[in-house]
Amino acid sequence: SELIRGFLLSGMPCPSSCPPGLLALMAPGLALMATFSLPSQAGDRRAVPVEKPPGVKGRTLILLDVNTKSPVRIISENFLSLQLDPSIIHDGWLDFLSSQRCAGPSAQLLTPAPQPFVDFCSLLMAEKRPKDTLCLAISLFSFPFAVDIVRSDIALDKQKGCKIAQHPDIMLELQREKAAQMHLVLLKEQFSNTYSNLTLTARSLDKLYNFADCSGLHLIFALNALRRNPNNSWNSSNALSLLKYSASKKYNISWELGNEPNNYRTLMGRSVNGSQLGKDYTQLRSLLQLIRTYSRAHLYGPNIGRPRKNVLAFLEGFMKVAGGTVDAVTWQHYYIDGRVAKVTDFLKTRLLDTLSDQIRKIQKVVNTYTPGKKIWLEGVGMTSAGGMNNLSDSYAAGFLWLNTLGLLASQGIDVVVRHSFLDHGHNHLVDQNFNPLPDYWLSLLYKRLIGPKVLAIHVAGLQRKPRPGRVIRDKLRIYAHCTSYHNHNYVRGSITLYIINLHRSRKKIKLAGTLRDKIVHQYLLQPYGKDGLHSKSVQLNGQPLAMVDDGTLPELKPRPLRAGRTLVIPPLTMSFYVVKNVNALACRYR
Repeated sequence: SELIRGFLLSGMPCPSSCPPGLLALMAPGLALMATFSLPSQAGDRRAVPVEKPPGVKGRTLILLDVNTKSPVRIISENFLSLQLDPSIIHDGWLDFLSSQRCAGPSAQLLTPAPQPFVDFCSLLMAEKRPKDTLCLAISLFSFPFAVDIVRSDIALDKQKGCKIAQHPDIMLELQREKAAQMHLVLLKEQFSNTYSNLTLTARSLDKLYNFADCSGLHLIFALNALRRNPNNSWNSSNALSLLKYSASKKYNISWELGNEPNNYRTLMGRSVNGSQLGKDYTQLRSLLQLIRTYSRAHLYGPNIGRPRKNVLAFLEGFMKVAGGTVDAVTWQHYYIDGRVAKVTDFLKTRLLDTLSDQIRKIQKVVNTYTPGKKIWLEGVGMTSAGGMNNLSDSYAAGFLWLNTLGLLASQGIDVVVRHSFLDHGHNHLVDQNFNPLPDYWLSLLYKRLIGPKVLAIHVAGLQRKPRPGRVIRDKLRIYAHCTSYHNHNYVRGSITLYIINLHRSRKKIKLAGTLRDKIVHQYLLQPYGKDGLHSKSVQLNGQPLAMVDDGTLPELKPRPLRAGRTLVIPPLTMSFYVVKNVNALACRYR
């Protein structure tokens, strides 16, 4: 059986069931890539701590400058990417990816700049053809397998021939009911660790690939590593059938093998160690080289879970055998158990900082065996176990998400794949009506405003002196990047700051040095409505954000601030500030 994981490396609008605006967001902007600023202290990769000492009354004025001479990091243009949960094959949402309501939002998310929504993003659902006979059986595990999306550079003029499917409202309502029932089944399977099999037909694979291709996305497909021979080596017979079928259709796909292999004992009753999986990857690379279409295809892995001691030992075994075989090393991270999460959890600086230590652990192992090898965080969510309604899909979850982008960029992680664009849980970016949720708008702004060059920041202001054995946690987090080159509203040389204020009071920041007396455009995101941090709606500079219609995103209007004005950051908010016409040397050229 074959497990699918699709990375839609996107740069264009997409299929028809997701709102055109949404997928469009994911196109050149949906490979949501974020560039974040590094603190000025050598060796410290976290955001700079800015705290008021005990006993000091009044508000502290923080002076902020940015090193504009050279970037401290340059991340991939595809830095911010997305996943599609494999449950879409199981619960019927796959057929709706080609709809206009889905296509727009997904494509726009992956595009760095606004794009006109035209006849792209179709799964060619209306095409009539003979019933497919080739079946690829896959074992569906709701937590380990996914379909990922990242930006591609396919031009819009290559999207000819794709049509958007039209689904009556009654069909969408019936699909939501079906998905709700399947959600309960998947949760039961997940909590009991007993999973049913899913048969993936060639027709489903065609739909999936056409969704990606017509959206300007690149598909990364994870083959099932759970098919084992008696000696515990990988049984590649079914994978070979899938590879031959895909090659016959000339599908441009990258590949992986398995997902969270460190958990296979739980899933199949016997374990696979890192060395064995490394041999399996070597076998897969040999298979790919035998097929002309995939002789130079990219291969990623091993997509391990959280890097605890036993998982790091697994990674070491894998890297010894197959470190040179993969094009990037992948792992996953989920912050909170979604079954017990509370809104206050998303405000804890200790939780925000857990990722930084994991990055260093992964980097240490990878650089020991393959120095300079690219690393991807391929699967990140605010909560595990599918998330929790009104929490992991709320405004509050955005603090973790934006800080994740900042930490990863500043510490040199090349790509981050967000779980998920649409799935059966509550970690997604759009709801089951294909309406954007808070993290969608946050990701869209990030994609539109943030370029791949990360800049160091310098902060001056009153700071608490650390006591022995005590770690100062940063409640005000500031990152800086060169403004996205794809955003034609700003000339090259402009700088974008993004700021997370976890304080329950407002903070004032005065731009200094090269940023002094420059015009600034403010993009302030706050919760909209009476639900506060639990809200599933957001406002930008005081105006609520919502789709104009099924295929049109609203204009994201900044609030201009006069030159030299102090930035006032409201409590418990996230914001972006484009400092115009800085003429930063680091940002003039790509």
